Amino acid sequence: MNNLSNPAPENILNDIYSRLMELPITFRNKIFEECSWSTPAFYRKARDAKGISNAEKDKIAAILNETFQNLWQYCEIYRKQQ
Repeated sequence: MNNLSNPAPENILNDIYSRLMELPITFRNKIFEECSWSTPAFYRKARDAKGISNAEKDKIAAILNETFQNLWQYCEIYRKQQ
């Protein structure tokens, strides 16, 4: 995803706020995909960490890192303007 060549949207507040609001949904959907969890399994494991294996913990951390990196890369369009 190379957004460096794309111009920044006119409404910076709306764009950034929308991206931040999408973050937990993107994270959750990636967990569904990568860990093969259903919606009930996700929320059950979110309430009780005892059901999460070490491999799943590592995968969750990797997904978190990827999600934040994607957001950081997207926001480069705003950092370049300053």
